[in-house]
Amino acid sequence: MTAPTDGLLLAAEFPDASREQWQHLVEGVLRKSGTDNVPGVLAEDALTTTIEDGLRARPLYTAEDDTAPASGYPGSAPFVRGGRAQGTAVSGWDVRQHHADPDPARANEAVLGDLENGVTSLWLTLGQSGLPVAELPVALRGVYLDLAAVVLDAGAEFGAAAEQLFALYAERGVPASEARGNLGADPLGLLARTGDGAATATQLADAAALAARCDRELPGLRALTVDATGYHEAGASTAQELGCSLATGVAYLRELTAAGLSVDAAAAQLEFRYAATADQFLTIAKLRAARRLWARVAQVSGASAAGAAQRQHAVTSPVMMTGRDPWVNMLRTTVACMAAGVGGADSVSVLPFDAELGLPDAFARRIARNTQSVLLEESHLARVIDPAGGSWYVEQLTDELAHAAWSWFQEIERAGGLRAALDSGLVSARIAETWAERSADLAHRREPITGVSEFPHLTEQLPVRTAAPAPVSGGLPRVRRAGAFEALRKRSDERLAAVGARPKVYLATIGPASAHTGRSSFAANLFQAGGIETVHGTAEGFANSGASVACLCSSDALYAEQAEAVAAELRGTGAQRVLLAGKPGLWAGVDGYVFAGCDAVATLTSLLDLIGADR
Repeated sequence: MTAPTDGLLLAAEFPDASREQWQHLVEGVLRKSGTDNVPGVLAEDALTTTIEDGLRARPLYTAEDDTAPASGYPGSAPFVRGGRAQGTAVSGWDVRQHHADPDPARANEAVLGDLENGVTSLWLTLGQSGLPVAELPVALRGVYLDLAAVVLDAGAEFGAAAEQLFALYAERGVPASEARGNLGADPLGLLARTGDGAATATQLADAAALAARCDRELPGLRALTVDATGYHEAGASTAQELGCSLATGVAYLRELTAAGLSVDAAAAQLEFRYAATADQFLTIAKLRAARRLWARVAQVSGASAAGAAQRQHAVTSPVMMTGRDPWVNMLRTTVACMAAGVGGADSVSVLPFDAELGLPDAFARRIARNTQSVLLEESHLARVIDPAGGSWYVEQLTDELAHAAWSWFQEIERAGGLRAALDSGLVSARIAETWAERSADLAHRREPITGVSEFPHLTEQLPVRTAAPAPVSGGLPRVRRAGAFEALRKRSDERLAAVGARPKVYLATIGPASAHTGRSSFAANLFQAGGIETVHGTAEGFANSGASVACLCSSDALYAEQAEAVAAELRGTGAQRVLLAGKPGLWAGVDGYVFAGCDAVATLTSLLDLIGADR
């Protein structure tokens, strides 16, 4: 092998390994795990994982797998590598903190604290789900509006909220050229969340008028938000979220150009909001694919090359947040924030770890903003433009995701556009199908939730928070990954409050610790995920355990010898149901089985029903 001309040998003295050699090594590993007859490509396929939208994550990506089209350069079409040539390397991304406290004095204190400690823009929920619109001046008291961008989210009251902000700009003498942010008009997003389309036509016209005013008088201010998080929060897949955002953006382009704006001016009035999840690679690919897709839409709509760049706001996913063991949310949001930054989001919002418990306190807000500060200032994540660029996996995933999203977008357009697809139920039906599939994975713990469906902490003391205003509802549902398991935990808590004890299951171990520890640990983890306390011991201790259900835990060999007798002994001392930890078999006297891959939610629900968790 010829030595490299730069003098750095590194691994140049070793021969290149072929894909076939690697596949052969995989065959050997699979044989050791009990999987035979999977030669060559089949061995590689055995390690391939199917993810949402029919996409597949393969175990190995090389240059020969990269069939994606050229992604260009940052700041140039198709904008896969970022909407700006400099990326976030100059000043980092915009750190945007969310506020929804209805008390204007508390909101003002929180806003000022955030701006003094690293936050660069504000995202304010107004109206029935947050701060009263009339109190906006109080909440922004002391805020330098020429320095801090303000993003409004006022639902149906977006017009009144915009007027409040305009009045503040005038009162404080903010030059029109210095006003930054977004007025948050999103009539179609509101329709999706509420299901009430009676005022949608009027709202679209009002949003177009606001956009024309911003284009004419306030060039740094956008009027509309394409908020795709409503679809994400309803259980949509990544491709469905992207496709709905494209359909929304197209509808707004049509409305704004009909109102007299040029295509470039109309596109400049839109900011797209996407959810960032703890699936870091899918989030990175989502943001890259979103820019590519929107660039194509803008191009065929007649936008200039520069006007086709998409402005993105990424917010950490509410769907992934848990109310139980909420401190784990800090880890989830850190990964999601990193993915949003690597994916090229212009603005990022990290939800506080206690968001599911109510209004966040000062500590939670500090952790949320410091998560971004650490990634920006200590990890130097923004110093590299498009750090994911060139990754064969990311480039291929981006391309495949873009095609899946485009297919869904085309289906919406064939149905008459997003409004028609919402009215007909097409969008809600497809999202419901997706969420049903994911719910099954969650119930069977194929998609684990740390601290909830896996490794729960029954004696945790949750922080107490002030209740947050209820979000708008009536349209698409709001779901969370942990919802089913947390509902079971709530039943257990109610039982504890009523009678002073949680529901119990007795883990009847057979044989030495080496024989039963693995399965007793598994069973304890599963039962506790439903709020069911576990008591360990041999069959003799069941009568004094206070439990009415027992679960045998041991090895298959000892089950064959003793399961039937031990089950009979347990029934004789009062067990209403006897389960066995292990794959279903023909064990006499056993009522059911708990095993890896079983429907944990169904199993736990039936146990709580039997034990009487609500009594």
